Amino acid sequence: MEMEIISAAVMLFLIMDPLGNLPIFLSILKHIDKKRRRAVMIRELLIALFVMLLFLFLGEKILGFLSLKQEAVRIAGGIILFLIAIKMIFPSEGGLTGLAAGEEPFIVPMAIPLLAGPSILAALLLLAHQDPDKMFEWSAALIIAWGLSAFILMFYEGFNRILGEKGLAAVERLMGMLLVMISVQMLLDGIADYIATVS
Repeated sequence: MEMEIISAAVMLFLIMDPLGNLPIFLSILKHIDKKRRRAVMIRELLIALFVMLLFLFLGEKILGFLSLKQEAVRIAGGIILFLIAIKMIFPSEGGLTGLAAGEEPFIVPMAIPLLAGPSILAALLLLAHQDPDKMFEWSAALIIAWGLSAFILMFYEGFNRILGEKGLAAVERLMGMLLVMISVQMLLDGIADYIATVS
């Protein structure tokens, strides 16, 4: 049970990619009054956690309504994670926040999609569908991953000073490599399950 929680927490943490989001958070928060920054961060983190828990617990109902098989969800999840990992290893230049200088973010873009983006929501749907009897384990994994991400993002200025721009880029690429391996394993498991059902 503990290994399942740790494994799921690591996967979710890699997908949340808090270190990759640090430069965007810096650009968003630098125009906001220093006294407001912590309050804004806490609010956005809690909103993101609520959205992710909502998807985790409603995920099985959503997939059941769409009549999706577990094999299809695993294969699709593996492909999605692989694409996310490739983007982490080979990031695109720039990134729009959609905010004017000095404008305080509310839900968008910090809570959604930077923290609770399509990738993490898809992963939570996959976990909920994969084994709906282990919701306690998945919830624990999500809270651990969210807690680690929250810690990094709450002290974003310190991490940015310690690692620097090149250090952050290197760590993000390393996290991307780990996520590639997780995604390939998920894809292979899905294909194996599909072959087993049709043979």
